[in-house]
Amino acid sequence: MNARVGYHLVAFVTVAIWGSTFVFTKLLLLNGLSPAQIFTLRFLIAYVLLLAFSLLKGDERRSLVLSRQRSGGSWKSLLKRELLMLSLGVTGGSVYFLTENEALNYTTTTNVSLIVCSCPLVAAVLIGLFYKSERLRPVQIVGTLMAVLGVSAVVLNGHFVLHLSPVGDALALGANLCWAIYSLLMIPANKHYGALFITRKVFLYGLLTMIPYYILVPAELPVQLGGTLDLAILLDPQVLTHLLFLGVVASCICFLVWTWVMDKLGAMIATNYVYVNPLSTIVVASLVLNEQITVYFLLGALLIVGGMYLADRK
Repeated sequence: MNARVGYHLVAFVTVAIWGSTFVFTKLLLLNGLSPAQIFTLRFLIAYVLLLAFSLLKGDERRSLVLSRQRSGGSWKSLLKRELLMLSLGVTGGSVYFLTENEALNYTTTTNVSLIVCSCPLVAAVLIGLFYKSERLRPVQIVGTLMAVLGVSAVVLNGHFVLHLSPVGDALALGANLCWAIYSLLMIPANKHYGALFITRKVFLYGLLTMIPYYILVPAELPVQLGGTLDLAILLDPQVLTHLLFLGVVASCICFLVWTWVMDKLGAMIATNYVYVNPLSTIVVASLVLNEQITVYFLLGALLIVGGMYLADRK
């Protein structure tokens, strides 16, 4: 099989899994966990697994040696690298998830889905400003617009009524911009560091940058730390299963694979797979939550697939 086809297949499966996380997150919310708690637990599980794997593999030591060699021992270069990793942890982790989830408290799911899933358009403009070689050609622009139209058909589902909410829509746009910036920053990161090192740093800084949130909202901390979260809930088989899926599969494995596939396909092409997100969400919701698949879903799916095919043309 052609290697590039394999990269596309990996990207598709990765984003399809991410699309399913909305359903499992909803089930955890129904069990009493908050969005911030779910994010923290899934990233904590993923970070512990990656750190253990890195130590067993010896990647931690090699990464530090390689980092020092590339920086020439300069503390300024090391600081620059850590700032890059911090930015990835914020834009692809803490701030992205907080803005996306908090947006749902102020506006409709439809608005959030449409704004967040239009991220590839914003990423294309942003990346094109910094990398001339990554600018879209006319046929790719047509493909991108087709995919956006397909996402609209899937999300709106025949109900073409949008309810504007300045706060909620602004938060959703913030999540959109975060992922676009994450895609942009991944270009220089992939040029200098391996996927395992980058992904582990993303989880670490994603967790560390959640500390200010818990200082502002201490009620969401475990009861042992003065909050209201009863850790006994994590022993519930259903809660534990959903958390392990989010932490091991959707975070640890998928973020690691996504970093790798962005290096292989390029940030622009890989980011276009965000359009697949609502498709997988609806398919999983139909299987788990018995939500109905409509003709608008099928039409949107055709537009998304056709648009992504054109977006990959050079």
